[in-house]
Amino acid sequence: MECFGKPELTELNKEKFQNLKVKKISEEYRCKVKKNWDTIAKPIDGMGDFEELISKIGAIKEDSDISLDKKVLVIFCSDNGITDEGISQSGREVTLSVAKNMASKKSSVEVMAERNGIETLLVDIGIDSDEKIENCIDRKIKKGTRNFAKEKAMTEEEMLKAISVGIDLVRLCKEKGADIIATGEMGIGNTTTSSAVTAALLHLDAMEVTGRGAGLDDERLSKKIKVIDDAIEKYNLYNADAFEVLSSVGGYDLAGLCGVCIGGALYGIPVVLDGFITLSAALLAERMVPGTKEYLMASHVGKEKACSIILNELDLKACIDANMALGEGTGAVMMLSLLDNALCVYKEAAVFGNLNMEEYKRFK
Repeated sequence: MECFGKPELTELNKEKFQNLKVKKISEEYRCKVKKNWDTIAKPIDGMGDFEELISKIGAIKEDSDISLDKKVLVIFCSDNGITDEGISQSGREVTLSVAKNMASKKSSVEVMAERNGIETLLVDIGIDSDEKIENCIDRKIKKGTRNFAKEKAMTEEEMLKAISVGIDLVRLCKEKGADIIATGEMGIGNTTTSSAVTAALLHLDAMEVTGRGAGLDDERLSKKIKVIDDAIEKYNLYNADAFEVLSSVGGYDLAGLCGVCIGGALYGIPVVLDGFITLSAALLAERMVPGTKEYLMASHVGKEKACSIILNELDLKACIDANMALGEGTGAVMMLSLLDNALCVYKEAAVFGNLNMEEYKRFK
């Protein structure tokens, strides 16, 4: 991890964020890739949604000779002060334990990533500990956010710094030749922060977007919902912008992931989202910098009820519907392996011209 050195944080304030412009992805290259798909010896649109996804990658990278050789998974770890309200099954000390397991390459997502040749960047952006974790990038903003039931989770300065960490990591990945970035997270209490953010941004009652997380009973689920509804009223979040929502009830992991989404759009790298936490971060990113969603790809429809709602809001379609709820980036890693398989068809399968066969015609 030392090769990533010290952060060169983007000096962004709220006004500069609002003035950021995202370049539209190239329809020229999207069409080139789609045309190439039609020359492959298979039925028209035979690879279904994966033809659209590979075409989207070509449009983002402005290249029809697509490579996904260098894949990077960025995992943000952070604690959330809202756990003081008893809204999670585990205590915040679990965040550190899981992060250390990730650093030892023994966690679920690390095992999957190694199997698929994916580099992982584990980032401490707010773990509630002074312990330095080996093989973990230290970008700690603070030892966990504040308890938003009592005060805002973070200051505007802390929030902007956390977003900038995500943007800067994308820049570093770009400099290291990354072709695509996947997103993951770990932080006890972050389904509560994500539910609060989603409810506020979409003007929904907490009940509509709040699930059981890692496994709450009915009593704790009811408390989780009430904590969120109370915070939305306390900070008047139905009338707030995305910046105010994030600083009021979000988490450092959410802010960092939001920055990765924005960074993908700024630096022209496709970003694969995981489950509910990364989807809520993507929603924040799109509200802060419109057009960001064009650079994002959904991996799976997670178990949390808000996943489908956010996917619909962002006009993104997930390829995997397997009732997954592990997080950490596991769904995104699975998606990268599927994209690899689709890309090998695009680049290596026989074309009609080499088989003396007439191409199928597209009549749409």
